[in-house]
Amino acid sequence: MEYKNFTTFGVDIINGVAWVTFDFPPVNVQGQEMLADLASLCLRLERDRSVKVVVFQSANPDIWVCHYDTDLLRDMSEEAVSRDEAKLLDLQAVLERVSKLPQATIAKLEGYARGGGHEFALACDMRFAVRGKYKLMQMEVAMGILPCGGGTSRMARQAGLGRALEIVLSARDFSADEAEAYGTINKAFDANEIGPYVEELASRIAKWPADSINACKKMVYESIDQPIDQALKSEAYWLYQCTSHTPTIKRFVYADDNKAQYSMENQHNWNQLVVDIQEIN
Repeated sequence: MEYKNFTTFGVDIINGVAWVTFDFPPVNVQGQEMLADLASLCLRLERDRSVKVVVFQSANPDIWVCHYDTDLLRDMSEEAVSRDEAKLLDLQAVLERVSKLPQATIAKLEGYARGGGHEFALACDMRFAVRGKYKLMQMEVAMGILPCGGGTSRMARQAGLGRALEIVLSARDFSADEAEAYGTINKAFDANEIGPYVEELASRIAKWPADSINACKKMVYESIDQPIDQALKSEAYWLYQCTSHTPTIKRFVYADDNKAQYSMENQHNWNQLVVDIQEIN
């Protein structure tokens, strides 16, 4: 699978990790060019099981991804439509596709991510940000609209109703530490810490079976909207998707034959054992 001919970013594949680096001067604006590139990227990733993790980062030292291109909004209809007539925006459709990728997705946030840029980060599975450089904002309410790239719905799931409404209605900048406290990012880092952490995390996840990664993602997202009894049934469903597509049974047989689970030494060393057992296929 080739990852070339993108206008707004470059892609490097290293040991099962796709490093997607936005480089679309002057501000990585989120316009049709970027949306077309992301749709093309998703099409390739959806069919490529050799890539296990996707990290989105920026070559711009100040901005991760800018807000949605205002040129795409200025010609919107001033007439209200019914719920049945409302259609998804391109931004919504593309970011939903990003959120459903079978790979684990990580936003490495070393600059501003406002408006649609922040909504893009929310569509990723995990988010890590740099103190003093990262700022998030949803400015849409001040423009007379609302976040329209999944910002309201995804943020409510991440931060809870009250904090989501504070972010959306205040239309102010939030720092990395505030974002960590509110739950919109996983963790805030000093500038020299984020690179090694994200690289180690991505490399570790990339060791696991692709179908297992996908099943974990699907189940976590499904569970948000399900009562516990349905969620447990979904867990059972995804379990059998894993056992039918990964070497899990071979690994359990190997562990049982070697009585690995009864070793206290092994109980102390699970962090490394899960890496070592990847050799059983």
